[in-house]
Amino acid sequence: KATRRVLDATGVNIEWEIQHAGVDVMEEKGTPLPDQVLESIRRNKVALKGPITTPIGTGFRSVNVALRHALNLYACVRPCKSYSGVRSRYSKVDIVLIRENTEDLYAGVEFDEGTPEAKRIIEMAPVGKINEASAISIKAISRQGSEQIIRYAFEYAKKHGRRKVTAVAKANIMKYTDGLFYRVGREIAKEYEGVIEYNQ
Repeated sequence: KATRRVLDATGVNIEWEIQHAGVDVMEEKGTPLPDQVLESIRRNKVALKGPITTPIGTGFRSVNVALRHALNLYACVRPCKSYSGVRSRYSKVDIVLIRENTEDLYAGVEFDEGTPEAKRIIEMAPVGKINEASAISIKAISRQGSEQIIRYAFEYAKKHGRRKVTAVAKANIMKYTDGLFYRVGREIAKEYEGVIEYNQ
């Protein structure tokens, strides 16, 4: 409501279509993410989302994760910039963080401690690698997902006059998953040689 009041105060004529999601609609709709919410976003092509609480025990790991997957919101774009006249720890900061939003641990594929699924995964791992009393979260990174987010970063840089893309991962430890991400990054970087510098 506060954000709407601020936007309305600008004088811009906005026609609000209010939709509700999360714990507040669970009892009435039987789901924390009713179809009408997704239909409204798809129809209007824009949404202003406030905080959403996911009810426990509904089968949803997170309403936010479900929204990202349903609408393919794979890129989280976060500009970080310092402004003259505004005190901050660092000056002359002007970077844009682009984070993949739907794969890796954000896929929300988890198994609780003691479940048959968790036990099967522990049995598949090298002996002694995973404690038997562990909950498991799957870190899956695909070539397609990597290509999508890396290409997005390069195109964002090109469109906004930025000269460098730096990929950040943990391939020294996660050689296959993050290694794939870096490999795809190097492949795509070749298409932008001489235009955008690539680092990892």
